[in-house]
Amino acid sequence: MTMTWKTRSKLIRFLDIYQEAMDLYGLIHNRFIQSPKGLAVMREKFLNGTFGVCPRVLCGGQYVLPIGMSENLRHSRVKVFCPKCEDVYIPKKKCSDVDGAYFGCSFPHILLQTYPDIVPKEAPVVFVPRIFGFKIYRKKGSKYFEPSHESKFMTYYGEGQNQNDKDTKNHSKP
Repeated sequence: MTMTWKTRSKLIRFLDIYQEAMDLYGLIHNRFIQSPKGLAVMREKFLNGTFGVCPRVLCGGQYVLPIGMSENLRHSRVKVFCPKCEDVYIPKKKCSDVDGAYFGCSFPHILLQTYPDIVPKEAPVVFVPRIFGFKIYRKKGSKYFEPSHESKFMTYYGEGQNQNDKDTKNHSKP
């Protein structure tokens, strides 16, 4: 069965109207969850673990909150915010096809400020890299890594001196 041009045009128009209705509902949802009643509903969902847990192992299964990376529609999909490590992650299963603007970038912070009792009390555990039990200091991969501020020189093996030495000799006048 083939579709006629008129049928195809009606279908496209219907899908456009449907998408606009979904966007309108999502923006209304954004406003609702930031109201006092909506915050109470979302608090209960958070306490029940509806949005999942933090994928970071050191957070110990901390419940997460949905967050959008932008207030603009079709900018990015919804992500999850962990209140313990205060980082944003891509959700594993739920809500992966929902627009982030339906929650907004302010929602988790408004919820946590409204209900300070749900803010995690314990500080996040910081991973310290070790080799055979010894902490790694000043090496890449360590939180104690401090990049050197020395300029890097490239050695030209045929010349016996580096390029910076040549430049200073050529441009300096006696």
